[in-house]
Amino acid sequence: MMQSENAVEDSLHIRKLEVTDKEKGFIELLRQLTVCDSVSDEKFKERFEEIAKYGDDHCICVIEDVRSGKIVATGSVFIEKKFVRNCGKAGHIEDVVVDSSARGMQLGKRIVEYLADHAHSMGCYKVILDCTEENRPFYEKCGFKKKEIQMVKYFV
Repeated sequence: MMQSENAVEDSLHIRKLEVTDKEKGFIELLRQLTVCDSVSDEKFKERFEEIAKYGDDHCICVIEDVRSGKIVATGSVFIEKKFVRNCGKAGHIEDVVVDSSARGMQLGKRIVEYLADHAHSMGCYKVILDCTEENRPFYEKCGFKKKEIQMVKYFV
């Protein structure tokens, strides 16, 4: 790796979401993935505190570019407690997105690995996610395989 690539790599820190990340472009990043309306500072703090009560059962991670102070990637995993598999647990990965300006730098892979490792460390027997056919090759490179189909029913 060249020195400039090392400098970029050193400036990209993966960590759990912090309440101050709203000011670092977290909501704007989510808008690159899906519909995400404006969220007031108060609402953001309320939701952050609500999620925090789940502890390690709901983990949102981010990659911050410390040079710019911007969040450039994110994803989440929540842990489902089940009766099957001897009262096992399953991890559900959601909302993985990399800023359009930072794609091609393996940040999505870092996010997915972080989340899968978290699920594994929580004792999950599997981790699952839904994706578009277009994103299937990416997730296959991350070690996932196609299984069955997704169904959805939206209420709004």
